[in-house]
Amino acid sequence: MSASEEFASIYREALPVLLISLVGGLFSGLVLEIVISQADTFPGLLVAVPVFLATRGNVYGALGGRIASGLHQGLIEPRFQRDERLLNAVLASFTIAISMSIVIATLSWAALALLGWESASLPEFVAILLVAGVLTSVVLILGLLVVIFAGYKRGYDPDNLVGPIVTTLGDVFGMSFLLLATILVEAIG
Repeated sequence: MSASEEFASIYREALPVLLISLVGGLFSGLVLEIVISQADTFPGLLVAVPVFLATRGNVYGALGGRIASGLHQGLIEPRFQRDERLLNAVLASFTIAISMSIVIATLSWAALALLGWESASLPEFVAILLVAGVLTSVVLILGLLVVIFAGYKRGYDPDNLVGPIVTTLGDVFGMSFLLLATILVEAIG
């Protein structure tokens, strides 16, 4: 494949996904507006939002990269079946993402306390980020596997799909589940 053909291929595969990502980003912004209205109920929560979203992207971007490499090398089959290599990668990513939710909640609360700023309680921060983290992780793992496998079977390079998929799913569902978690914690508390 010549350089110009490769350029055209990357452009053709990535452009539709990037347009979907753009719409997803706008939706996430709308949800963020609603989450901001919850700031009175859970002061300081917005401090954790960028870190939460970035962590989802970092953890599941690495998982997507592992899956893409496994497909290119023939180590992973593009279908849902028991695969120790894939299962271990998914479990490791899930464990890291959930652990990081607790760390983010604790560090956000501690930073606010050190600055003397008003904040929700530590258990509220942990509950919100843990619920949002678990739900977002499940959607990201399933979404990554479905889209990458389907794209690979249709001849798409998974490397062109991973970044936009992770950022879009992470932003859309991360914000949506953060909002859902605040509603749940508010209802319980």
